[in-house]
Amino acid sequence: MSLDQSARMNLSAAGASVLVAGLLVALKLWALGETGALSVAASLADSAMDLMVSLGAMAAIFYAAKPADEDHAFGHSSAEDLAALGQSLFIVISGGVIAWAAVQRLLDPSAQHMQAESAGMVVMGVSILLTLGLVLWQGRVAKRTGNKVVAADRLHYLGDLLPNIGAIVSLWASKAFGLASIDSVVALGAAAMLVMGALRIGTDAFHALMDRRADPAIVAGIGRIAESWPGVHGFHDLKTRTAGSRVFVNIHIELDGDQTLRDAHDIGAGLRRAILAAYPQADVIVHKDVAREHETEGR
Repeated sequence: MSLDQSARMNLSAAGASVLVAGLLVALKLWALGETGALSVAASLADSAMDLMVSLGAMAAIFYAAKPADEDHAFGHSSAEDLAALGQSLFIVISGGVIAWAAVQRLLDPSAQHMQAESAGMVVMGVSILLTLGLVLWQGRVAKRTGNKVVAADRLHYLGDLLPNIGAIVSLWASKAFGLASIDSVVALGAAAMLVMGALRIGTDAFHALMDRRADPAIVAGIGRIAESWPGVHGFHDLKTRTAGSRVFVNIHIELDGDQTLRDAHDIGAGLRRAILAAYPQADVIVHKDVAREHETEGR
């Protein structure tokens, strides 16, 4: 798949995410006004977060795709991490507000009442169907392009299915048995999920901004490719860092010092292409050093 095709697919997934999130926010706003259910409010807050995350993801895909320039020699992919930090803070605040409202209702039984439960259940059912359609498309895009932003957005929407199902359960329990307190319990659970998810997103973004190394599995995979590459007698100083969906790799390989510069260049270029084939999100710099004589003789 060409870079242009990959970019178009990534943008189509981001656009679909924004469209679905916006539609869900509108539907759940109406459902909240009709039912007054806190579980619907929690699901609405989650969809509002989704809309923000999706807009941020779309902006990040656009901005991160910009080529490196004089002021940003390593590109612009750290914009994804900055956006994620802001989003995580907003999600934590929203989760706290929902939890506070749920506790207030549990402490004040007179405030626990809902209405128009059937209409609310229909809206939440439509929300589940729209979300399922979106995650199927995002999964296809992520599989074909390897884009980590799309993959992360997909995981977020998969997690949204639980609050939607919980809202349906609380509306049904209120309608069938008059158990309005279940709504507050479900809202507390949804708020906890929001906060935990936000902390995870924020922590990952913070580590990326602090130049934390890539996933150990990626580092090990790069090492295996390097040590088995023809003409490479060893490697050292394998260093990685992450920025958004990008992984920056620096590796020193040890080569026969008696070979021509062209041969050494071809070995390094071939290794770089192999690493990129295995990890398309990587940005790889290969340094060439002369191997010690006994290592060269051993090969």
